[in-house]
Amino acid sequence: MTQENTLLISPFGKRNGITLTVFGSLALFISLVLFITAKHLFGIGIVLFGFGSVSLILGIAKINQPSASFKLTQAGVEYFHRRGTVHIGWNNIQRIDVSRVTQNLELIELPYIGFKLKKINPILDNISPRLATGLLTEQRPLLMTAATQDEDLQSLETYLGAEFTPLVVNGDRYRGVLAMFGHRCQTLESHLGFHLYISVDSLDRAPMAFVALLREWQQEFGGEGEEVT
Repeated sequence: MTQENTLLISPFGKRNGITLTVFGSLALFISLVLFITAKHLFGIGIVLFGFGSVSLILGIAKINQPSASFKLTQAGVEYFHRRGTVHIGWNNIQRIDVSRVTQNLELIELPYIGFKLKKINPILDNISPRLATGLLTEQRPLLMTAATQDEDLQSLETYLGAEFTPLVVNGDRYRGVLAMFGHRCQTLESHLGFHLYISVDSLDRAPMAFVALLREWQQEFGGEGEEVT
């Protein structure tokens, strides 16, 4: 859906939510019927019960996702998560790209869009603790990937210890979950090149096509809005 200088992005993944929910519910119902009336088909019932349970859980999770995952405006891009929303101003973005790592001399794409920021203060000032906590949990695989890049688990242990300390950035002091999220942003940027990472499951198109779209909007509107402080 588009309006003047506004674009809403709805993820492909959400569109399968109703289908998965209906399939899961039907499979569970059939499995229960088999358990009660056809005990000789117990094996088939178990398989249907397993697939049905997984499908139902995934379907409900997809339905509960926000109807839009991104909103592009003249001011910047807003990311909608089931735990909250975060705004990224165009004039605070230094680089946007698909996150990549090198393994065995081979460049491998990670399933994330990366945002390298000029300053992380605007993010820490507008992100909710609930969303910060959710992203900290969801992005643990990225932290492990960062550790394997250095092949030094001791550096990971050192980071995890520092994560619980207050954070001072550009004169602003943060504590608690916001400090933890800020430390995580800095660590991932130093190891993987970006501060923020958005899963490709939130997209409505191929990752590079989405990156190209964001770059176009930033080029058009990046000079507008307030200065980054």
